[in-house]
Amino acid sequence: MKSGEPGKNISAVEVTSISDRGFGLQLGSEELFVPYAEFPWFAGATAAKIRQVERPSADHLYWPALDIDLSVQSIRRPQDFPLVSRKRS
Repeated sequence: MKSGEPGKNISAVEVTSISDRGFGLQLGSEELFVPYAEFPWFAGATAAKIRQVERPSADHLYWPALDIDLSVQSIRRPQDFPLVSRKRS
């Protein structure tokens, strides 16, 4: 490989299913479910936008069409990452 050329994508991610409750993600050999109840930002998104997911690093997922960044750990253990919302006045 020449310097400056991108390497292989070793951090693959794939959306495996989408339902009215959430969607499934395949991260290598691990499959996770992303429920809309825990991750409401995806509830109104189109299937096409949900399927556009990138995995820049082992613990980072990014949906560019939705401008959503998530830690893989937050999907595995959402109870450790409570939703916090601040209303702007």
